[in-house]
Amino acid sequence: MKKLFQLSTLIAFVIITATGCGVVNKTAGVDRSKFVGTWTVNNVEYENLIGNAVTKVFDQAPPKAFVGSTWVLTNSGNGQYTLTEGTSQSIYWSYNNPGNGITPSFQFKKVYQGDKPKNVDTGYNLIIGSNDGTTMVLKTPVTIGSSTGYVVYNFTKTK
Repeated sequence: MKKLFQLSTLIAFVIITATGCGVVNKTAGVDRSKFVGTWTVNNVEYENLIGNAVTKVFDQAPPKAFVGSTWVLTNSGNGQYTLTEGTSQSIYWSYNNPGNGITPSFQFKKVYQGDKPKNVDTGYNLIIGSNDGTTMVLKTPVTIGSSTGYVVYNFTKTK
């Protein structure tokens, strides 16, 4: 009876430990709240890509046109980005952390006047390089041939 109790205790301990580690496993402490605020794109870089290989991102403008853009992300998921030349775009954003070793992502949909986000079926999925609440790196994957490169956006939180 004593051995059965010890064995059950050991199994329970292993299950609790394994489950607990799964819950805590967030990439570099990133969670949804770290995205809320006003962000500015400091620079755009290319990883495994030639700079002029990507002519347009987010069906909007060349990647470098986003340098200096301001992104306002509210806790409700509503948001907006504004390019330095003045063009603004309303968005609905979300943070996806499926766990199981899958990299968390920042997703957004463009929302136009009269649209409801639930009715918009196209959007953009960016890999989260990092987000410590004051600086953030998001990456847009770009497939060229059989390889994948990235347009890398470096943000600083301004509010």
